[in-house]
Amino acid sequence: MKDPSEQDLKERVEKLRREIREHQYRYYVLDSPTISDQEYDRMYRDLEELESRYPALVTPDSPAQRVGGEASAVFGSVPHSRPVLSLSNAFAEDEVRAFDRRIRDFSAATAPQRYVVEPKIDGLSVLLRYERGSLALGLTRGDGLTGEDVTKNVRTIKAIPLSLRAHRTGAGAPDFLEVRGEVYLPKEDFAKLNEEREAEGLPAFANPRNAAAGSLRQLDPKVTAGRPLRALFYEIREAASISADESAHAGLSTEQDIVETLKRLGFPVPAYDVCQSIDEVMRRIPEWETRRRKLPYDTDGIVIKLDDRVLGESMGATGHSPRWQLAFKFQAEQVETKVQGIEVTVGRTGVLTPTAILEPVRVSGSTVSRAVLHNEDVIKEKDIRIGDTVILQKAGEVIPEIVAVVKEKRTGAEREFRWPEKCPACGAEVVRLPGEAAHRCTGVACPAQLREYLIHFASRNAMDIRGLGPAMVDALLEAGLVRDAGDLYSLKADDIVKVPRQGEKSAENLIASIQVSKETPLARLLFGLGIKQVGQRASAALAERFGSLDSFLAATSEELAQVADIGPETVKSIESSRSQASMAELVRKLKEAGVKAALAKGTPEERLPVKGPFAEKMLVVTGTLPGMSRSEAEERIRELGGNVSSSVSRNTFALVAGENPGSKLDKARELGVRIIEPEEFLEIVRRRGTARDGD
Repeated sequence: MKDPSEQDLKERVEKLRREIREHQYRYYVLDSPTISDQEYDRMYRDLEELESRYPALVTPDSPAQRVGGEASAVFGSVPHSRPVLSLSNAFAEDEVRAFDRRIRDFSAATAPQRYVVEPKIDGLSVLLRYERGSLALGLTRGDGLTGEDVTKNVRTIKAIPLSLRAHRTGAGAPDFLEVRGEVYLPKEDFAKLNEEREAEGLPAFANPRNAAAGSLRQLDPKVTAGRPLRALFYEIREAASISADESAHAGLSTEQDIVETLKRLGFPVPAYDVCQSIDEVMRRIPEWETRRRKLPYDTDGIVIKLDDRVLGESMGATGHSPRWQLAFKFQAEQVETKVQGIEVTVGRTGVLTPTAILEPVRVSGSTVSRAVLHNEDVIKEKDIRIGDTVILQKAGEVIPEIVAVVKEKRTGAEREFRWPEKCPACGAEVVRLPGEAAHRCTGVACPAQLREYLIHFASRNAMDIRGLGPAMVDALLEAGLVRDAGDLYSLKADDIVKVPRQGEKSAENLIASIQVSKETPLARLLFGLGIKQVGQRASAALAERFGSLDSFLAATSEELAQVADIGPETVKSIESSRSQASMAELVRKLKEAGVKAALAKGTPEERLPVKGPFAEKMLVVTGTLPGMSRSEAEERIRELGGNVSSSVSRNTFALVAGENPGSKLDKARELGVRIIEPEEFLEIVRRRGTARDGD
């Protein structure tokens, strides 16, 4: 039998590709497969074998070319074409109806407005750009202005089309297309992934969203490919047609048009309802609350969109959200569980934090076995005892929180928690300073503080050392390879290879990331130093004022006090930190390693912009926030670019109002100041937090 001709091979390969793409479309988009998994796998293997034997036939958009290329040391940053906005939240019917009134007032319409309602997917937001029908770029949302380039990784997700279906079928596809969606990990696959990780001795992911985020942000795309990620798409951000007569964008006058066009182009889309009025929307909300339990992905609410896209676009947006869209958040699910113990951990500033160890229970999409109690006062106020039956929920569907104790179920065997007099990590004396809710370790060489400090130093808003998460920090400390952050810069790949479960490639990637961090600007280095009360905003202000690390270290208390965002307590904290021998030793090591910001001399550098939803805005915090002290909330605001005031005025951008807000809430309402509920604030913090996502 003679060998097939080049033309025969090409036709056979193209036929396989067409069939595989069509089956992927039916499986991921239409949810109605027409062949078995075994038949699909056979076709896929045939294509892989042909492309392996005949490399000249390989094309970038082939289904068999999803995984390719070497791992990266870091992700590049790419500016978004326009800001990627979030949504305003509503928690009650009157807020939804107020949203509808604003739209009708704007449009002067007397007839009810039509809305599209879809689930609010709890995944990782991604943006994809297609050029002439082929996937060209994949970005994370990032800070809303700049995203991480994860193109290699999104190419491995089978639900994401490498080429637009309409382009392949000749049905008309845009020359340039940018879409937005969510990458998620199905609930069943999440459970299997955690079982596998636990069997391998690896830490389990906290919830499907963290697992999806950690999977997509792997430096090696082959790792991403090995995890069963899925995606759903709901927005067309931009579309330019191939020709004036063949515009896919021209007919997108409604949200329903957009969803159906996305489906036609080959994108999987979420289920949705079209509601003829806000009354129908309200009737649908309890239906969706029940319906969401059967969805394969986690949701924490629904998205309500004005169907009239033209009217919606004309309404514009606030600083962070479109005025014609709203997220209605479901009430937090509450469950009962038992407090099996209370564990105290030590943070990077020496603060002792109690955490309730719980009988594992499923709540809001994940299994919870721990809940932070914050401080001794919280334990006493809620009268939480070891052995108690408690009511648990997730504040903002994110942070596990003990709401109350079920005292009727006490048996008399419960035990009161006694605060430790000695640090559980180093044995040093524990003190509670006047005016503070926190207890602190007084040890100068506390290993627990060093662990948390190194995690902070490597975090995204500090030195951004990819691959240096908690597990790696623990491994380096256990191996005795680091005693402070400066030692990171003397590490070699050979050192890291000796650490358990670390291969040559991961070691090389970590060393490369450490080397890249030497170029980090001064503002980020100052934030990474971890000086108490010096957050991201204050670090940027100090960098702008002093311009070099030496100038900052030599500044007088009077000079420090003249810097915006630097108050008397912050000055004291800076002076205390600078006087320590450990700080001098760290600076010496950074300079010897060639860290750019430590070596910089001369005039102040260009200020590092702190972008965020609160950039250049004044906020006030009042009342009690779940799982977070007021000082922590104020620090989060500064990290997100905002300023904090103790009083509400006409210059106040927003009031973060917890429980028992007092007169500040009345004042804010009187002046028309925006009110941010605790759940919304926690959502903002979650999206913009400095902690790393997953492993």
